[in-house]
Amino acid sequence: MNDMPTAAPATMRAVTATQWGGPEVLAEARVARPAPGPTEILVRVHAAGLNPVDWKSRATGGFGMWDETPVLGYDVSGVVEAVGLGVTLYAPGDEVFGMPAFPRQAGGYGEYVTGPARHFARKPAALSHVEAAALPLAGLTAWQALTGTAELRAGQRVLVHAAAGGVGHLAVQIAKARGAYVIGTASAAKHGFLRALGVDEPLDYTTTDFAEVVRDVDIVLDCYGGDYGTRSLRVLRDGGTLVTLPSPDAVPPVTERGIRTGFTLVEPDYAGLLGLVELVETGRLRPEVDTVLPLAEAAKAHELGESGRTRGKIVLTVVRTRPEPSAGGAAQHGEAGAGRP
Repeated sequence: MNDMPTAAPATMRAVTATQWGGPEVLAEARVARPAPGPTEILVRVHAAGLNPVDWKSRATGGFGMWDETPVLGYDVSGVVEAVGLGVTLYAPGDEVFGMPAFPRQAGGYGEYVTGPARHFARKPAALSHVEAAALPLAGLTAWQALTGTAELRAGQRVLVHAAAGGVGHLAVQIAKARGAYVIGTASAAKHGFLRALGVDEPLDYTTTDFAEVVRDVDIVLDCYGGDYGTRSLRVLRDGGTLVTLPSPDAVPPVTERGIRTGFTLVEPDYAGLLGLVELVETGRLRPEVDTVLPLAEAAKAHELGESGRTRGKIVLTVVRTRPEPSAGGAAQHGEAGAGRP
């Protein structure tokens, strides 16, 4: 009897937004399975990371860059299933992670995604799929803001607002790895976590006005928004840099003291991913995962994320795998290996 190859399924399981609105609009569905085009790879998703842009997109449609069914999710980690014409960087079976096609939706809340091969990098062996899925968007945001926009140099003083958050906790580690003195704002309960990350000077934003006690800062990374940007101008040295992440509307105008201000929107970056991988492999960077939930509980994950009370990242498991080695910590409802010592 001849063994004929099994045809790939035409559909896959995914969580879609039935309309724009609250977390309740998220629902499981069967959608068309994507196929890789030239220079693209097809990745079977093991885990999908969540970011604030996920719930903003769910509420309003985000950047409006939808191909067909609105499947959310930018961050993914998984295994290459197939490669398109001309791809030599990866082969089926390779473990990869990335945020393909941003700001277009990658469709990470689904069993498969496609994207340009160089929008991914090989998953570091030291990270589980859950940890790797927590890294691309937040890690590249911090990497590009600090090393590119702000041109961070060793010995500089850096202030990171919301330093225990998804972008903030990675920015702290990147800044420390590049030789900076780091000040970080967070509630007092998270100061132990900040010190473990390498923060030299944690500040409790609930009891202390950073603008009254911090001075001579070279770079401010504003992961919070609101009036934090305007208040941060007071702590910057002449010629310093303020990088705003939440919204371009939060960038204060500056016309004096040589201060540079601007809004940074992350973009796919193969070299940046390799930079993050090198920091992971040398023990200088590790994503903190606050909560792990199965794909079916995407709405619950959004509710938790919008609460603003998480430390690090929230990750959805799409394919359940055997527990992977990890440095410690406990995951909730999902893949092992999601914590930080």
